[in-house]
Amino acid sequence: MVTELMPAAAFPLQSGLVPRGTRAFVFERIFEVFLLLGTLVGVVVVGYMLYNAYRYRSGSGKGHVDEGNRLVLGELPSGSGGGRKLFTSFFMSMVIVVSLVSWTYLTLLYVEEGPADDESLDVEVEGYQFGWRFTYPNGHTTDGVLRVPADRPVQLTITTADVFHNFGITALRVKSDAIPGQETETWFTADEPGTYTARCYELCGVGHSYMSAEVIVMPPDEYEAWYANTTADNATANGSSADASVAASSAVAQSVAPQPSLRPAVVP
Repeated sequence: MVTELMPAAAFPLQSGLVPRGTRAFVFERIFEVFLLLGTLVGVVVVGYMLYNAYRYRSGSGKGHVDEGNRLVLGELPSGSGGGRKLFTSFFMSMVIVVSLVSWTYLTLLYVEEGPADDESLDVEVEGYQFGWRFTYPNGHTTDGVLRVPADRPVQLTITTADVFHNFGITALRVKSDAIPGQETETWFTADEPGTYTARCYELCGVGHSYMSAEVIVMPPDEYEAWYANTTADNATANGSSADASVAASSAVAQSVAPQPSLRPAVVP
């Protein structure tokens, strides 16, 4: 049961070695690190290639080998430091790759674990053809609209009433499967009030394109006032609207379903 609706920000955005913050912030840091490192490696490789191409260009007098000093099959070169450049580059590459893999693993481990349970708002999400139903800790249910406070982690427990779905909010970098008979968990934090769109990202029928929900991120004080006026009792009224929404979704699905052909079959 939620006893406090407006805790302080669960975790401030940090810029340490392993980023902490919203999912969007963490994935942006991962993208920036990979982009920076990839650009750096590309510049070094292309620069070294161009340097050697210019240094050993035709007519420079470098790189010429007398026929008498040409290596034979199986003979190792002796004029380049005994392979020190090769081993140095191999060691540096290994350190960079291992460090990058370790950093990415620790970052994604934080994303998978999510915030502490006592800091988050728990919401149950149920998908159906073709819409989303949300149930809050006090039993209040809404259909097609999810309201959450800003700067507070939201823990989602996702399932489905019929076929496979996939719940995702692109702008908040959250996405998880909805599997019949099972529950999956994910989380997100929206740092600014606004309106986002949740969609189904798994083909689930003829009305798949219409399967979306509105995600409204509210200032904490406004969310507290709204939540205080919600109870499990008025969830019943919401349930009737949810049934109406299901019926409307089914009507949409039927309207977009392909009609059977009336042409007579041709018997050879």
